[in-house]
Amino acid sequence: MTDVVLHSLLGMDRGELVSLVERAGEPDYRAQQLAEAIYRERVESVERISTLPQQFRVRLAVEGYGIGLPTIEKRFVSKDGTVRYLMSFADGQSVETVWMPEGDGGESGDGSEVEDSGEDASRPWDRATICVSSQVGCAVDCQFCLTALLGVKRNLSAGEIVGQVLAVLEDQKVTPPQDRVNLVFMGMGEPFLNYENFMKAVRLLVEEAGVAESRMTVSTAGIVPRIHDFGLEPIRPKLAISLNASNDESRSRVMPINRKWDLESLIAAAREFPLRNRERITFEYVLLDGVNDGVKDAQQVAGLLRGLRSKVNLIALNPGPGIDFSTPTAERVMAFQKFLIKAGIPTFVRRPRGRDIFAACGQLKRTVEIATSPAP
Repeated sequence: MTDVVLHSLLGMDRGELVSLVERAGEPDYRAQQLAEAIYRERVESVERISTLPQQFRVRLAVEGYGIGLPTIEKRFVSKDGTVRYLMSFADGQSVETVWMPEGDGGESGDGSEVEDSGEDASRPWDRATICVSSQVGCAVDCQFCLTALLGVKRNLSAGEIVGQVLAVLEDQKVTPPQDRVNLVFMGMGEPFLNYENFMKAVRLLVEEAGVAESRMTVSTAGIVPRIHDFGLEPIRPKLAISLNASNDESRSRVMPINRKWDLESLIAAAREFPLRNRERITFEYVLLDGVNDGVKDAQQVAGLLRGLRSKVNLIALNPGPGIDFSTPTAERVMAFQKFLIKAGIPTFVRRPRGRDIFAACGQLKRTVEIATSPAP
């Protein structure tokens, strides 16, 4: 057998697996066995798929087929329990993926309200969120985000997106749907600029890995044509839009993508988006001291979202080297929230998670040189 993986099984859907087993002269049910082993059992190598006959396993390995899971290069553990993973792929490129455990009360990782699950109290968390990357780097160039400083290197394949989730689940020894795990596609990259691979990953996670689509949220900086496409998908996560400013002048300053798709087109796409029963669009708003956090900004945001079934997640800037903005005071954050709530818009303040290990929103930069020791 060979250890060289020329063809990754991770990322193949059921139809592709059926074609693979048929070409090998195996019965169709081998595709089900492969899917179970890859996505549910999370085996690390073809040789360990015990449900397959030895001869078929040998053939797959000799032909260069392997699982193709990413390698966890480093783990950084925050004082709040958050874990930032540095994951590498076969070509040497890497991304960051974040695990955020949550205790009783408070918010879920996507900022939504949650209820007490009544689960095993002996475990230090009762739900968790995995923040998943979709690109190596990012092309959107938001001025308050460390990932933007990397530029974009390449898109991730569907298997590389799914692989992050499976690697974290295995490392944390949890399995959905028995364990309450949310997925937020809010890591490195703009998912809607890697749309086909992102959507294939979503389908695989729902259909093969057992993750409920209701526990998924994707964030876009505002790729308007893809918002329209996304609304037509039969299987899709909830939608979050990074707003981050109350008018075009301010938004173009902090998010250059606004020059291509301005607020008028973005809000129009949001208003046309086909929401499911009890669903709201989430608008994420990073508060920058003295830039977009004033009462006038709150008034303009309320005007933009009036009549739209939505909620707002406020995020006080998570600072980092090379970012030329400051974090507003708690008083300014609360004043902004209070105004929006008074205007009838459900508004939550996202608690920073993993700031001390550069794992918080906007801080992912494949950072390995911080003064934090990797977990054993």
